Formats: sequence, structure tokens, C-alpha cells
Amino acid sequence: MNAFVNFFKNDWYFAVPMTVMSLVAFALVAWRFLLNVSAKTDMDSFMPDLQDAIKKHGVAGALTLCREEKGLIPRFLFVAGLEAAGQGAAAMRRSMASAIELEINPRLNFLLAMILAIAKIATMVGLLGTVVSMVQTFSAIGDTKGGAAATKNVTDQSEKIGLALCATAMGLVTAIPLVFCHVLFKDWNHRFELRMKAAAQKLIILVQNKGNLPNAPPEKAAVPVAAKR
Repeated sequence: MNAFVNFFKNDWYFAVPMTVMSLVAFALVAWRFLLNVSAKTDMDSFMPDLQDAIKKHGVAGALTLCREEKGLIPRFLFVAGLEAAGQGAAAMRRSMASAIELEINPRLNFLLAMILAIAKIATMVGLLGTVVSMVQTFSAIGDTKGGAAATKNVTDQSEKIGLALCATAMGLVTAIPLVFCHVLFKDWNHRFELRMKAAAQKLIILVQNKGNLPNAPPEKAAVPVAAKR
């Protein structure tokens, strides 16, 4: 513990920026976690309400209900699908796919690049601090002359070598939790995308069962070859 205290006192020009990076990074992790919590919707309780709204008020009532929700699936995915319900199931699928790609995915990936960037930079800054301190230490050892004073100087510099490694340790202490959180957030996004696809299919089935989707145009009967002659 004393090594880290000395690191902050003697190599503050590395310790302070790394501390600031750590605080900013963990604030971003907390922010991203809160965004994930607000993005979720209890679909088990919401889908029956949506079904009742479609039965009683049609697509317009379902749109009103979805726009009042805070979750990403009702507020963006379902709204995009319901707005295209008058054009058929294929149009609903295209509209919801566009909403996922252009509106929902950017919100899910918000802050993830910054978290990963700080994790990588913290490791490199810590390694840079260690290298700089080691260069200074070995230069001081090389400048010493023989005798008892030289022995004492080498002993003092060896303590500074351990102090220099604190920079790398601090960088790793910052980077390892950030990389772990980044992996968890990416996994959460993947599972959320699967829930979105399942919810989109359920919405199309609900609208089809209600009869709000236009019927496909009837195919023209094939004209027999003999009749053409």
C-alpha cells in the first residue's frame, strides 16, 4: 500500500491522469448500466395490454400505447411496425428491421466504444509510466561510482523499480474490470436483439389475427395455352 502512496507522491504526473481515467470509465459503466435498465420492458405483461388495445382500438390505439412506454421495444420497434401495418406484413418487417439498425442498435452500443478505448489506453499509459520510471532508475544506477555510497544508491534505486511497476498495476486494475463490463454489455445487447426479433414476430401475428393487415392481391389465373391459340 505504501508503494501506491509513494507512486502518487513521486510520479503524480502519471498517477493523476490514470486516476481520472478510472473515475470517468466507471462513471460511463454506471451510465450504460442505467440505460440498459431503462431500455427493458416486461413483455409478459405488456403483450396482453397490446393485444387488448389492438382488439378495442385497432392499430391507432396500439400506437398510442406503445408511444407511452419507455422501453426500446415498444417505443421504437413496435411503433415502426404499427406505422407500416397498412402496407402489409412485409412492410412491417422492413420497417422494424430499419428501426433496429438505425435507432435501437446505436442506443444499445452508446458508450461501449468509449469504455473499451479507456481500458486499452489505461493499460498503455501504465506501461509507459513503468518504462519511463525504469529508464530513469537505470540511468541513475549507471551514473553511480563504486564504494559504499554506490551500494546504497543501488538499493535505493531498486526500491524505485518496484515503485515503477505500480503504474502498470494501476493500468491493469483499471482495464480488467472495464473489459469485463464491455463483454457483459455486448452479451446483453446480443440477447436483447434476440428478444426484439421474437417480439417483432409476435406483433405481426397479433396484427394479422386482428385483420388489420391488407390482404395480398389475388394472383391472376393462368391462361391455358390452347385458349391463346
